Amino acid sequence: MRFSGTDRYIAPPELELAVNAAVTLERPLLVKGEPGTGKTELARQVAEGLGMPILEWHVKSTTRAQQGLYEYDAVSRLRDSQLGDDRVNDVRNYIRKGKLWQAFEAEARVVLLIDEIDKADIEFPNDLLQELDRMEFHVYETGETVRAAHRPVVIITSNNEKELPDAFLRRCFFHYIRFPEPEVLAQIVEVHHPGIKPALLTAALTRFYEIRETPGLKKKPSTSEVLDWLKLLLAEDLGPEDIRKDAKDALPRLHGALLKNEQDVALFERLAFMARREGR
Repeated sequence: MRFSGTDRYIAPPELELAVNAAVTLERPLLVKGEPGTGKTELARQVAEGLGMPILEWHVKSTTRAQQGLYEYDAVSRLRDSQLGDDRVNDVRNYIRKGKLWQAFEAEARVVLLIDEIDKADIEFPNDLLQELDRMEFHVYETGETVRAAHRPVVIITSNNEKELPDAFLRRCFFHYIRFPEPEVLAQIVEVHHPGIKPALLTAALTRFYEIRETPGLKKKPSTSEVLDWLKLLLAEDLGPEDIRKDAKDALPRLHGALLKNEQDVALFERLAFMARREGR
């Protein structure tokens, strides 16, 4: 059972190696990288490539680790007891299974995605240490222990917004997705926009990397953003000459797909102003 990318996901050799190492070690794969570099999509494509179902747990700032195991709805049970409902006699009626429980009891091995773990409280990763290590947890309300029938392939993503605890990192296999080189990005574009004209692709990627490398840029555009930009270029039927860099108009065409804050837009406007002033 080895992952080697899919028809819709170009995985560099080092990323394939990381996925297969984590599967072999039966350790969670912790994937970091810039937002928009395909970390979440990686988990979906690993599931497709390995022929497994996927369970996705998208972490928010308010998410607690307990929610991944189960939640006990004491309020509903109290309300039902006041109404004389017979359901109150079985506490299992008020337990909602989380994504880890669902993965543990699945009939076959699954891919479990824990997405953007760094959004949650700093204690969130620590609260999952034992469950991810031993692949079991205790349900206090029923007294049962839930054990994984098949150890899931766990993929955890992080945008590096905060540091993760050392004890948690020790239990993971780590990989950082670097921004792709132009040759790899061209392959990714071809997957999403097959048949794109080489001249347009070359001009667009040249302009894109010039924007990414502009000094002072607050947020560099990502892979997903260049794909959106190219979609717009194709929809507007623009040619290579429409997107090549013009010093007097530094903002690229349809720049709203690439520049996502006013500081970066202002930066390019200043560059254009300076170029026009020097050209007088």
